[in-house]
Amino acid sequence: MLKQINLYVIEMPLKNPFYTHLEVVNNRKGIIVEALSEDGVKGYGETVAFSTPWYTEETVQTSLHMLKDVIIPLMKKEKASTPGRLSSVFEKIRGNHMAKAGIETALWDLEAKENGEPLWKWIGGVRREVKAGVVVAANSVEQAERQIEEYVNEGYERVKIKISPGKDFAFIKQIKERYPDLPLMADANSAYSLEEVEAIQALDPFGLMMIEQPLAVDDLVDHSILQKQIQTPVCLDESISTFHDAESAIKLGSCQVINIKIGRVGGIHPAKRIHDLCLANGIDVWCGGMIEFGISRAHNIALSTLEGFTIPGDLSSSSRFWEEDIIDPQIEVKNGRIQAPMKSGIGFEINEKRLKEVTIHKEEIKW
Repeated sequence: MLKQINLYVIEMPLKNPFYTHLEVVNNRKGIIVEALSEDGVKGYGETVAFSTPWYTEETVQTSLHMLKDVIIPLMKKEKASTPGRLSSVFEKIRGNHMAKAGIETALWDLEAKENGEPLWKWIGGVRREVKAGVVVAANSVEQAERQIEEYVNEGYERVKIKISPGKDFAFIKQIKERYPDLPLMADANSAYSLEEVEAIQALDPFGLMMIEQPLAVDDLVDHSILQKQIQTPVCLDESISTFHDAESAIKLGSCQVINIKIGRVGGIHPAKRIHDLCLANGIDVWCGGMIEFGISRAHNIALSTLEGFTIPGDLSSSSRFWEEDIIDPQIEVKNGRIQAPMKSGIGFEINEKRLKEVTIHKEEIKW
């Protein structure tokens, strides 16, 4: 039985700026959701919205409002204190998937701990270790090459490069010349339109693993047209925020790969449903990252143990972004792999001292 829910708004500086054509992230804010049971067990989730709405329409501030003033009060009213009870509550609230995922993941962690099971086993995971990939979001090809050299030496098995018009062909060509055997994918964050199909076709000879979200964030139809005109597999990210989106994309032939992010789709339960759909239809999936803190990374590890997650996800070490994360131990990539923890729940302890240091606002909500 729930006793209290605490919301921590935290902020930490990144070790290096994170560049996309939409935004440069230097400091990361987020919301840590702490669910406390009557028996003193604590479950943790994370709301991964950014400070401004450059990735989705949600922000840290809107997520805090939704959790405090809408979602948690409705949960209390309907006595929904387990992840299995949340679907009926969430159906009454449109969108706001990242806010929903923050509380939903906290309840999954709490439930797994109360049952003495690692979260990855509790949700049906089948593998003890997961493959790790990394994102290179650099402002120049020289900077990108320096980052790639470091990550290759650390054993990462896949590198994702951020691209946009004018920062694509020559950028990738130079990287592939230096690292011809490196599994490489490109993330466009919707930087292109169908009018620029020739620029996208020019990338086909590089044999990229995929090009992620080349067209508009809310598009499925144009991606279907594009996929028929290029050899590189299209991966959809922002376009897939619901099970229906994934179902429609598959019917239209809009992609060959889907990036599943727990925050973007509203929690572990909808992420599992999309995973199962893709597995049944031969669509490859992988777990995307959101420049998260350790709690969300731990949930991503658990999700990535499901059968269909065969492509290395954005599961880099804590040290990739942070001087010190808020979990203990820090997440580490060894020889391109991360071990799924055997402790109950997410398998990591919360560094209370570090959490206190980086908290800039706290809400306590009695159940």
